[in-house]
Amino acid sequence: MSSKWRKAKMALGLNSCLYVPKTLDDAPPAAGTRFSDVPSLSPTVSQRPRTPTTPTPSSSGLRLPKHTTKSSKPTCSICLTTMKPGQGHAIFTAECSHSFHFHCITSNVKHGNQICPVCRAKWKEVPFQNPASNLSSRQSRISRGIWPQDDGWMTVVQRLPHPRPDANRHISPLRQAHEPGVFDDDERMDHQPEATAKMSSDNTYFNDCSIGEIEIKTYSEVSSVARSASHSNFNILLHLKAPIGSKEQQYGEDQANPPLISQNPRAPVDLVTVLDISGSMAGTKLVLLKRAMGFVIQNLGPSDRLSVIAFSSTARRLFPLRRMTDTGRQEALQAVNALISNGGTNIAEGLRKGAKVMTDRKWKSPVSSIILLSDGQDTYTITSPRANSRTDYQSLLPSSMRRGSGAGPHIPVHSFGFGADHDAVSMHSISEASGGTFSFIEAESVIQDAFAQCIGGLLSVVVQELQVVVDCVNPRLRLNSIKAGNYTSTVTADARTGFIEVGDLYAEEERDFLVILDIPVDKYSADMTLVKIKCHYKNPMTKELVTLAESRNVVIQRPETTGQLSVSMEVDRQRNRVCAAEAMAEARAAAERGDLTTAVSVLEHCRKQLSETVSAQGGDRLCVALGTELKEMQERMANRRVYESSGRAYVLSGLSSHSWQRATARGDSMDSTSLMHAYQTPSMVDMVTRSQTMYFGSPSPQLAARPARSFSTQPQPR
Repeated sequence: MSSKWRKAKMALGLNSCLYVPKTLDDAPPAAGTRFSDVPSLSPTVSQRPRTPTTPTPSSSGLRLPKHTTKSSKPTCSICLTTMKPGQGHAIFTAECSHSFHFHCITSNVKHGNQICPVCRAKWKEVPFQNPASNLSSRQSRISRGIWPQDDGWMTVVQRLPHPRPDANRHISPLRQAHEPGVFDDDERMDHQPEATAKMSSDNTYFNDCSIGEIEIKTYSEVSSVARSASHSNFNILLHLKAPIGSKEQQYGEDQANPPLISQNPRAPVDLVTVLDISGSMAGTKLVLLKRAMGFVIQNLGPSDRLSVIAFSSTARRLFPLRRMTDTGRQEALQAVNALISNGGTNIAEGLRKGAKVMTDRKWKSPVSSIILLSDGQDTYTITSPRANSRTDYQSLLPSSMRRGSGAGPHIPVHSFGFGADHDAVSMHSISEASGGTFSFIEAESVIQDAFAQCIGGLLSVVVQELQVVVDCVNPRLRLNSIKAGNYTSTVTADARTGFIEVGDLYAEEERDFLVILDIPVDKYSADMTLVKIKCHYKNPMTKELVTLAESRNVVIQRPETTGQLSVSMEVDRQRNRVCAAEAMAEARAAAERGDLTTAVSVLEHCRKQLSETVSAQGGDRLCVALGTELKEMQERMANRRVYESSGRAYVLSGLSSHSWQRATARGDSMDSTSLMHAYQTPSMVDMVTRSQTMYFGSPSPQLAARPARSFSTQPQPR
């Protein structure tokens, strides 16, 4: 019977998935066999093990006929469609005699596979990509025929030592037939975050968990205002930069072989990934999602905990929050590797279960976050997809996950919209409501790098619950407004004090806020102290509350007369950033109304305005980046078809990035040298570089860690 089942799977193309090791609900292992000794995640296309003859609803949900017969027409085992000469598709016949559509198999082999998806024969010759095509650096290596001796992820997995059996550890089945009513079965952490000693990923204790102070800089729009003159809407720029952390990672001499996991003492993370495994994720999408999750699992430390929720028509928890020790990683890799795509798309149910993991847990790490990935539209909860009203999308996100709900700790959802068919509006709304970011993954090969950028930030949180306080010093001053993007900002009734709730900051992450007020006439003072800035925040490792000892005062001169004053380059570039973000929002609103002509006109007008500013004429890189981005958005609003397929998602991911001043993935590239990644931190760049260099096994020295492209308020050379 097992041979019939294997043949049926081959006919359906199920062998295009990754290797799926035996799970606990399969046949019991032989005596003395350890659970962790089963094969781990491999990126190669491999054969599947023996499985029950009747698939369970929790696995594939497939219902096979009792008798399977060979099709009279040859079928591509990757896309499951017929192959016939003359249909406009090239056919590739391998040396093992199995045939595939050329575009299907090249998409498969470009990610490192040299093994036939059907018979498991190892190929000596593979189909070449077109060298002239626009490929990433790693795809270009394949197109030139440069293949690694060993697959990158097998190299990573082989470095993991076999875990020692732990009699005190309860290992629950990865495929739970009945989930508990309360998800309070999370694995206890070895040490509490309140402890002053912090364990790093190599089990070494560091007694120094202190972090440096937040760097504060202020810039006035102009340095002086004449005593007899007033100045309306005077801009003050407040620039914040998070500290590096307690110990900056150094690759040292061996940059070609960075450590598997960061050695920084840092705040542990509780991470829940909510993954779409609906039928549309079949094939290469699911393979690359598994690879991306493999990268996440490998880069979490033993003090970090992970839980994975898989959803299609329904949702299930693969395993509870579990520490990513050697044993935890092996089990997590096995669980992710066993995923099979099938069914519809129920995003709301996946998020509900992810939120339940976070709210029911007994133990809480200092940093908590949810990653959501979907390539489709929720057809179970949303009644009017892509409606202009955001009300329809509130039902997707549990109330406990919404900012300001007061239901518990703030847990952002970082959402990733994948491909041309996902509902960008709902994914963006979910991230906005929870305080997370929305990324648009246009190309399949970018999934892993996009995840890498996200966890590069989450694994480097150095500041939490940051609040900025702006107090007017001169008794005649009043605050007009604070330009803070998506961050909650309030001004007291007397307009004398303003507050900005910033929240978490990654290591070396920067924030810029514009404080706007009116300067009155003052005929008697030689200078005027406008405002003073204070910050309060929490050290995530020690839970210590920190208040900066010295507040920053902003002072301008009040001479009798002033000559021609130069506008601050720093203030001007941030006004440009705010202006561009507002233009993007206005253009997006026009596009949603169906008025693409107005949308393009708004973006073009903003580009022209930016080009005439002081900072743009001075060659400021941020202004160049903004102009390039606005131009890209114009092109993606060329017509309704282009806007629906990619323009909407591209604009929304841009708005998310600028509103939070945090890096998001956009389009089909994750090149950190791109001007579109102005908010990347060094830890994000390092993690993306690791993702790219470890993709083919031995990292390449040419792709050593690069510094983040800086768009800070420091003066830039012309």
